[in-house]
Amino acid sequence: MLRRFTHPIASLVVVLAGCSGAFAAKAPARRAVSDDRAAAAAISRYRAQHGFGPVQVDAGLTRAAAYAARANAAAGSLSHDAGGSFQARMAMTGLPRGLKAENLGAGTATFEQTLAMWQASSGHNANLLLPEARRIGIAHADASGSSYGRFWALVVSQ
Repeated sequence: MLRRFTHPIASLVVVLAGCSGAFAAKAPARRAVSDDRAAAAAISRYRAQHGFGPVQVDAGLTRAAAYAARANAAAGSLSHDAGGSFQARMAMTGLPRGLKAENLGAGTATFEQTLAMWQASSGHNANLLLPEARRIGIAHADASGSSYGRFWALVVSQ
């Protein structure tokens, strides 16, 4: 499903495959991946291969990503509206208006696997390669009662 939010411009993408909404348990949160700077470096290397500039970790975007990962883990399924609409969640960050995009994923154990999944998806890949992107937040939350196990969220911004 591809959704575009144009005020401010944002591209929202999620690939859903066999999602189940039956799971509803608390999902322990992680502030970010084990090394969010390494994740930003990996995304920056990928962007450089395609002629785009680097990204760096932003604390506000990381909080937004952690919130999205926890909300999706608690729901046991992927939705850009888990925990509130994308626009509302971005407004809560206190970050200035502008381009923001979100990638969600589930069922992968590592950031490297998740990045490869996003690279293989045209919509997710487009978010990774947004020319204006300069900052990211990346996080995951585990939901042991879900068939997915781990839920990921990446928020990208100018």
